Amino acid sequence: MKRLALSALLVAGCSARAELPALDPGLNGLSLAEVHPALWLPMTQLDLVGSELPDPSRGDTHVALHGTFTATGGQPQAIDLALPASYVDDQHLTARLDAPFFAALGAPAGRLDAQVTLLVDSPIDRTLHVSPAIDLSAEIALTLSPQLSSVAAGVEYLNDAVRLTGDGFLLGTSEGTTHALLSGCFLPASAAAGASCASAGKTVTDVDLTALPAQPWDRAHVQFPFAPEVAGIQPGSFAGTVRLENHLQGGQILRSGAQPLAVTVHKPRITSLGQTKVSLGQFVDVSGGGFVGAADDEVTLLHLTGTFQRAATDGAAAPTPAPVDLQLVPHFVAGARVRYVLDEADALGQILDLRRTTGTFTGTLTPIVRKGTDEVVGEGSAVALSIAPVKQVVYVRFLSSYVDSLRLFGLTAADADVRRRMLIVAARDYAGVNVEFRAEPPQDFALYSQVEVVGPDPNNLGLLGYDNTTGKDVGNQRLFDRIGGVNAATQSDGAPGYGGVFAEQFLGFSRHPGPEVAPIPTDSTTFDDLFDAVRPDTGSPVTASEVAAGIATLTDGSICPPDRRDRPAVLACAVFVLGNLLGSTLTHEVGHSLGLADPTGELFHDPGDQPNRLMDTGDSRPFEERAELLGSGPAVFCTDEYTYLRTILGGATSAAPSITRPPCD
Repeated sequence: MKRLALSALLVAGCSARAELPALDPGLNGLSLAEVHPALWLPMTQLDLVGSELPDPSRGDTHVALHGTFTATGGQPQAIDLALPASYVDDQHLTARLDAPFFAALGAPAGRLDAQVTLLVDSPIDRTLHVSPAIDLSAEIALTLSPQLSSVAAGVEYLNDAVRLTGDGFLLGTSEGTTHALLSGCFLPASAAAGASCASAGKTVTDVDLTALPAQPWDRAHVQFPFAPEVAGIQPGSFAGTVRLENHLQGGQILRSGAQPLAVTVHKPRITSLGQTKVSLGQFVDVSGGGFVGAADDEVTLLHLTGTFQRAATDGAAAPTPAPVDLQLVPHFVAGARVRYVLDEADALGQILDLRRTTGTFTGTLTPIVRKGTDEVVGEGSAVALSIAPVKQVVYVRFLSSYVDSLRLFGLTAADADVRRRMLIVAARDYAGVNVEFRAEPPQDFALYSQVEVVGPDPNNLGLLGYDNTTGKDVGNQRLFDRIGGVNAATQSDGAPGYGGVFAEQFLGFSRHPGPEVAPIPTDSTTFDDLFDAVRPDTGSPVTASEVAAGIATLTDGSICPPDRRDRPAVLACAVFVLGNLLGSTLTHEVGHSLGLADPTGELFHDPGDQPNRLMDTGDSRPFEERAELLGSGPAVFCTDEYTYLRTILGGATSAAPSITRPPCD
């Protein structure tokens, strides 16, 4: 929904949310499998690996330790401790070994033998859930001294890793960090033949570089990059030593002995492109060696020379290739990788219309590295890079309040099925348009839009969805809209500030929506015919075992609403319909962010009221149409809107589906 049609779905403001039914919080599969590391120091971060670990919306989590602690030279003492755990994802938690933990042990060093469980205090069913116990043995120490036994340089380029083997290394978290200190002489490759390091080289002493574990929780192997801090960016050779220091969180520094280190550094080079066909806002991953950019005075540039062949259009002959000679500024990731974003503001975007021009660049890509005023031109590589039509990537972000609201529908256990149907609807509605919906944050695009799926309407207006982006983005100039959160600009003129898709508000189509949701005026009983069988206040919610057995995937609603006694059909229809409700609201709000409706005028919705038009106002879209039931729906973009979408996001090969579309007026 966008601005001018707010009155279509404005209802009485909701009161404070009532207590939710005491339902299954989804913790039946709670389990703990691993606890790392094996040696604990003050402020060590424990990494806990398990299954179905809860986010904060499902409860406060603690890790409990019950067993014995044997101080060095002492007798076993019983311990019963609990530490707060922080959520990372559904398979990982962290906990911190703080001062009170060590005080409770009563000694700074020894061995802990315990059974470990996870305790989850759930506000959903007001029950303390306890995971099955696992056995743990851990060494406890107050300090840790590094021991360096061998060095494997393997360095060919700047920022390549130098790998060290030994023991007693810190993990680089809150317990402290291991540092590598390099001393020796660097002889540039430009030095005269036979020159010595003493006459033509650069002497360095204790250059400090952070060394991190080669693998998670590994205290025997660390690595650090042979960085420009050692001797600059010029190619050459280094001969010297490396030693280690452990910088503990309390400020103590413990040192290792030294080992010899010999390194030869070559000019930077490019070996490959991760993508050979990219569109506006997409990353191009450039692999090679010798890239810099970690420090403020460092930068890697990409010198692009060759020709650009524009793609022929409408059967016309291909134009003459145009010469290209420009420098691109990528983002530094590591010594072996930089990322360039196809951006209208960058050099390539200044010479090409990246929204409308397609074609292929063929030529040479050469890395140039700089540190301060020093510069090294690397080895060029032959490349071919195609510019693809502009694509709108949409990240659909499901917030915890959405999952919380699924309990009111009785569909918490079927969350994955509902999301799957929702994304099927979104892809179908934009078929033939270069829009891609994703359930995970894009890693290959820097410019993408985001839509949040939440529970209640944060505006407290009973809206089903709202596009809170600023203004009418005709032509989709932004590519990075965020439909969600709060937008102060939209609030400033009295419009609602919070955007997204508001799952809980669809209960308003019920004759008995509950005290949490404002009712939506409707004469239909179809909603209750579908959901009463699974709602917690009127039926039996979907169970994990039913989901594990499989919920049928419907492609149409011809069997809905089913006989309530037909449980498989009840579950399939509930998932199908809720996915349709959420999915079509998602596509409606994304349509607004792309400049609809009425892209050549000022309207935000289609005028009048015609059946099955996706960009109609809210009160012109009855429940059956949204749900795709009883011969209604699915709603589609009307003729002019779809033509507009194909114009701005047509894509090179995306074929328009054969669909009868209603007129837009």
